[in-house]
Amino acid sequence: MKFARTRSTAVAACAVAALGLLTACNRDSSSTSAGSGGDKPAIGIDLPRSDSDFWNSYADYMKKDIKTEGVNALPLSNSQNDVTKLVANVQVFQNTGAKAVVMAPQDTGAIASTLDTLASKKIPVVSVDTRPDKGDVYMVVRADNRAYGTKACEFLGEQLGGKGKVAELQGALDSINGRDRSEAFAACMKEKFPKIKVFELPTDWKGDVASAKLQSLLAQHPDLNGIYMQAGGVFLQPTLALLEQKGLLKPAGQKGHISIISNDGIPQEFDAIRKGQIDATVSQPADLYAKYALYYAKAAAEGKTFEPGPTDHDSTIIKIPGGLEDQLPAPLVTKDNVDDKTLWGNTVGS
Repeated sequence: MKFARTRSTAVAACAVAALGLLTACNRDSSSTSAGSGGDKPAIGIDLPRSDSDFWNSYADYMKKDIKTEGVNALPLSNSQNDVTKLVANVQVFQNTGAKAVVMAPQDTGAIASTLDTLASKKIPVVSVDTRPDKGDVYMVVRADNRAYGTKACEFLGEQLGGKGKVAELQGALDSINGRDRSEAFAACMKEKFPKIKVFELPTDWKGDVASAKLQSLLAQHPDLNGIYMQAGGVFLQPTLALLEQKGLLKPAGQKGHISIISNDGIPQEFDAIRKGQIDATVSQPADLYAKYALYYAKAAAEGKTFEPGPTDHDSTIIKIPGGLEDQLPAPLVTKDNVDDKTLWGNTVGS
């Protein structure tokens, strides 16, 4: 597999946990032994949460790839969207011989000291989907989240003919993903569609919070005609349930339909597009997140490094503060391409 030019030099280290706990929090019971890696370097992998269809799909891909690639993975942990648990889990990886760590910190501002500790121990870190605000990383495996916000803005703006009212169900603003999507969406709306009124609803990536805030907004603005959901994995079902309860879940093309675009690319979003319940989503590559997280973790443990530039998997490696980022493609999915067999949401379980 050819990537941007590599060279075999010492790896810039990255991340470690500050708590000296002996057992990891929320150890994954379905992965209690290492992969069939033999004498290969051990990789510690923390899954970020299990309350999202997107992240559950990522976990399934990760477990599958560990087996098929023969990765010497330590027992998986799940930090359940809790940075304290993530710190403890990473400390266990360090204590049990991890030569590289894969994580997806949901609070990107609170992981810096852990990254500093790991760097001091020469244990490189691959961060999936999120880019830590501070600290060194070997590689961030992530899509361009600002593009998510821009694509959502442009799609909704065109759907609404440049005027109307839009609810934006924002992710956590202490996460770079939430900030990137929100800032790009706001900038695009201001520049291209100034007649659209945007109601920003911070949710901390919680579906119940999103539903409650959307319900309050609908009471004040029953003429709402657009919704941007920054995470279909947590927002889709509560949003559709609320709209159905209010008699507002009208299919696309019918009078009174609320135009909806989402982010994630899970099978449930694709089904909703086919039914006309939502109009589009931006597909985050859960399968590629798992694949390339493991690829870079193994490369890191073996002492390889990478340089900025194009890869052979339609992405670009860029330089970021503290490391590099492989920006994977994330296509817009509408009724026109929802059945495309190359989309991971159409291949789950196959």
